[in-house]
Amino acid sequence: MRNHEIDYKIYGEELQCVEIELDPQEAVIAEPGSFMMMNDGIRMETLFGDGSNSGFMDKLFTAGKRMLTGESLFMTVFTNTSSQKRQVSFAAPYTGKIIPLNLSEYGEKIICQKDSFLCAAKGVSIGIEFQRKLGTGLFGGEGFIMQKLEGDGMCFVHSGGYVMEKELMPGEILKIDTGCIVAFTQSVSYDIQFVGGIKNTLFGGEGLFFAELRGPGKVWIQTLPISRLAGKILQYGSGTRREEGSILGKLGDLIDGN
Repeated sequence: MRNHEIDYKIYGEELQCVEIELDPQEAVIAEPGSFMMMNDGIRMETLFGDGSNSGFMDKLFTAGKRMLTGESLFMTVFTNTSSQKRQVSFAAPYTGKIIPLNLSEYGEKIICQKDSFLCAAKGVSIGIEFQRKLGTGLFGGEGFIMQKLEGDGMCFVHSGGYVMEKELMPGEILKIDTGCIVAFTQSVSYDIQFVGGIKNTLFGGEGLFFAELRGPGKVWIQTLPISRLAGKILQYGSGTRREEGSILGKLGDLIDGN
């Protein structure tokens, strides 16, 4: 294997963390801010890029690609410098599931949402995947750019809410809300379709477009996109509250002290 081999264990149900066990001189890379805890004997170092390339221009190009996806130019690498096994843990940023992916089992490449990556064995390349179709780029929610993970090691992505796995047969089509896609294998084709219909467009409440995924391949789907959760929080925290199913209305707000 080109990438470091790591062992892991996932803890929790709704707010999960992953514990990575590192042999001496093994290392794992992670997004800034995902670190939770580690044993003594592990060295933490901030890298320019993802640590998969050694040349300066390669590092500069990798960092530039990450900037296009809205991610930090830097990543953090955790290396076991001791002579014994050591553990380092990373936590998901919001409620949901952590998905372990062995890239060697999926053609050494996975395409995922640009904010779903959590951590990976050192040597895994974190880059960008351009969506070539204009409709996909303009209306896909993720724009022309999604994130791609390449290598033959373990990587970990996180979802919002519960995660479902779908195995698509050749030619099988899955229509899905664009925000609900977590990741899919490189054999899956990705396009955007217009919902259609005046009533659907004006009153449907589901947006104007949905994603169309065509098999063969595997798809990981989340039940609660972070954008949907954030939208609900803003809606109920805006200062104006409508009592759902209550005849009290404003009186209920006064009783509550609002």
